[in-house]
Amino acid sequence: MDYFSESIKKAIRTVPDWPKPGVSFRDITTVLQDKTAFRKLIDAFVHRYHGQQIDAVAAVDARGFIIGSALAYELNASLVLVRKKGKLPFDTLVEDYELEYGTASVELHKDAFKPGDKVILVDDLIATGGTMLAATRLIRRIGAEIVEVAAMIDLPDLGGSRKLQEDGLQVYTVCSFEGE
Repeated sequence: MDYFSESIKKAIRTVPDWPKPGVSFRDITTVLQDKTAFRKLIDAFVHRYHGQQIDAVAAVDARGFIIGSALAYELNASLVLVRKKGKLPFDTLVEDYELEYGTASVELHKDAFKPGDKVILVDDLIATGGTMLAATRLIRRIGAEIVEVAAMIDLPDLGGSRKLQEDGLQVYTVCSFEGE
């Protein structure tokens, strides 16, 4: 684990048995409240993509917006919001995905990208991968190229990173909580 990863992981608060018994919730608000940790987090992403031709950062609703906006600014890229269904005011594409108990949907404006745009898709964490996979399908439908799927936290025990990689995507996370 590198300098960025270790210090950011230490700044994440783990809340046991929330929202239900047996779940260890990874609370990122402690990273956001700590100006040094937040800077290191954004720097980790900026260092990863600096010098690459990135046209847009697609950020997943809602915590992905925090990382995505700062990253887009630093990379001089556009920021595109992947929202929960019903939150975007213009013509959209919608993608449904499976949850543990039911389904959900994300949407994207049809004119969010130009075909061939190079995109980083970002969220706060990767758990089962359902939301990120749905977002990648939307981005691909428009014809943009996903350079990488990125998140602050990976929860590999839930299989999301593996599913994303099996879908042919490069995955980058700053830190992971495996078996913890």
